[in-house]
Amino acid sequence: MAALLTVENLSIGFGTFDPVVQDVSFSLAPGETLALVGESGSGKTVTCRAVLRILPRNAHIHSGRVVLTCDGKSTDLTTLSERRMRDVRGNQISMIFQEPMRSLSPLHRIGNQVSEVLWLHRRMSESQARKTVLETFERVGFPDPDRAYRSYPFELSGGMRQRAMIAMAMVSKPDLLIADEPTTALDVTTQAQVLGLIKDLQQETGMGLILVTHDLGVVANMAEQVVVMHRGRVMESGAAAPLLKAPAHPYTRQLFEAAPAIPEVIPRPAPAAESDLILEMQAVSKTYTLRAGSAWRPDVEIHACRGVDLALPRGKTLAIVGESGSGKTTAARIALGAELPDPGGAVWFRPAHGDPIAVHDMTRAQRTAFQREAQMVFQDPYSSLSPRMRVLDALTEPLEIHRIGSAAERRDRAADMLRQVGLNADMLQRFPHAFSGGQRQRLSIARAMMLDPSLIVCDEPTSALDVSVQEQILQLLEDIRDRMNLSYLFISHDLAVVARIADEVAVMRQGLVVEQAPPEVLFHDPRHPYTKALIAAQPQPDIDRPINLKLVAAGAGSPETWPEAFRFSASVIPSLTEFEPGHKVRCHV
Repeated sequence: MAALLTVENLSIGFGTFDPVVQDVSFSLAPGETLALVGESGSGKTVTCRAVLRILPRNAHIHSGRVVLTCDGKSTDLTTLSERRMRDVRGNQISMIFQEPMRSLSPLHRIGNQVSEVLWLHRRMSESQARKTVLETFERVGFPDPDRAYRSYPFELSGGMRQRAMIAMAMVSKPDLLIADEPTTALDVTTQAQVLGLIKDLQQETGMGLILVTHDLGVVANMAEQVVVMHRGRVMESGAAAPLLKAPAHPYTRQLFEAAPAIPEVIPRPAPAAESDLILEMQAVSKTYTLRAGSAWRPDVEIHACRGVDLALPRGKTLAIVGESGSGKTTAARIALGAELPDPGGAVWFRPAHGDPIAVHDMTRAQRTAFQREAQMVFQDPYSSLSPRMRVLDALTEPLEIHRIGSAAERRDRAADMLRQVGLNADMLQRFPHAFSGGQRQRLSIARAMMLDPSLIVCDEPTSALDVSVQEQILQLLEDIRDRMNLSYLFISHDLAVVARIADEVAVMRQGLVVEQAPPEVLFHDPRHPYTKALIAAQPQPDIDRPINLKLVAAGAGSPETWPEAFRFSASVIPSLTEFEPGHKVRCHV
């Protein structure tokens, strides 16, 4: 069988500098999946962008060929005119980009942006395109496809925006799909379903897939061929099964050693003092009203959180896990006072010295004091740092706001904080764009630490990082927590990360905590069907242990389809019951 795509001796450079991609070669057969694996900066994304000829202006191809073979006709994409390349992009070759907020237009509705592919390349009418898009939205896991069709990108969560990007790339059923970290922002259950969807489409259409990823579990579940890249060169390549079972190159073995996994035995931490709570959430609910797009339709109420009760002991880590839209980030924002709970809910913060602060009802003075004690590390280090501010200004800004220290003292504090997060003090005069993703996340952590807080909310702090950098960031967070007796409210969809860092885990679904227990209990004796689905959906870097999609579908489906003991609906919600000491499950007793 002729190869669908052949890349021969591809070298790419920026300006007059040495090539960042050197002599990369691989081929892909129709219906086959090839995984490009490596750390950030290894040249994976640049290689894929060269296939579509969407490189930055100062980048150019030094040498090599990229040959696409469709319907028995071979075309060298490196010599094709720009006009003919427009017919290839989005039609024969589609790409899922890693950062959906940068890739989607903020001025156009999601449905129109996805439909545009069908209008341009399939000449469909608006009604035909809408029907096809809604069907695709349903397949990629949108709970309300019609609402998603009418929404703007900023009205969707990060995971929902990524689903829209996946739908846009797949709606035209291309011959070749290039997926650049397509599931990074997705929770594990949606990731499993999307990977299953991509496999189904491959079987239906014979579509080839180039999968750019740092998740070796995803590689083990998807790929027939693997290409391992490091610093622009191919370190190792070949069939997935032998390469994953016995990697030959030291760099590949290093990637496997850094890959997070739920351990067989999770050590039981020392019990925390029940009375020494730094944060307590009591009966917290949050309801949003979604305005209807028409005067003839009623407004819709969205219940982001419903009756959440959580307690975080001082010096410990409480993790909240769940799918995109489960309410975990809303709960974190309420904990920080960025959102107010519905009437009847309360959030109490207890500093080491002084009176408790009612976060749900703070005065101006209390808010200023609370903001010194509680900080946040955001999911996306790209957007949480101002591109117009040097690192020094970004780090010292919190000190200036709270009028702490002189200019020299603030600078010294910033330099010391950079050293604490593993960066050099001479980086203070750089702008954020001069740093890698892992370094930017370290800067975000440094900025959160500038005021010596006692509570840090970490919202998916490692989801966008490759496995080796993720390991460094987790080690950093653990060292800072133990050294400074910090408390973490840790939001994540990566169960392997949670199993490592958390002292207590709360699982959320549709705004409700459905199960809560220490990680050594939750991961080895789960009771709720949704928790079982989360664990089953966690990809493992073992080709002999594929994801059980049936178990994932059973737990990740509608709550009304769960076993009767756990079933709930909008009108009937079971209570959170203590199964055994420290292990709570939402079920009908």
